[in-house]
Amino acid sequence: MSDSLHIVLDDTAMAAAGQGNVLASRLIHRAHAEPGWFLYAPACALVEADRARPGTAEHLAALPGITVLDLDLPAALAVARRESWAAAHSQYAAQPTPDRPDGAVIATTTPKRWEGEPVRVLDLNS
Repeated sequence: MSDSLHIVLDDTAMAAAGQGNVLASRLIHRAHAEPGWFLYAPACALVEADRARPGTAEHLAALPGITVLDLDLPAALAVARRESWAAAHSQYAAQPTPDRPDGAVIATTTPKRWEGEPVRVLDLNS
């Protein structure tokens, strides 16, 4: 296991951050200020968050602690098989990679959405 913490924001977490969710704000602050904290915004989830709350995408993309994950070919193929592009891209982004051998945790305000999926979840409602 790595000492680093990798967190993927799903579309609900991004919208919540724009609405002043304290836990989402703390994640953003830590990703900017503390070594070993990494926060990711999958592009498809960013689009959906911006649809729900206009201005969210531009705001989050400008924050220094957030890495926007592009929709590359492997991600596009994973997204194409699913109904929700936002959830599919978030789930794809949370899978282990050479840079994130332990994968990532998905931060969300709708943890029930992820029940039965092979991902770890951080509930931003607590």
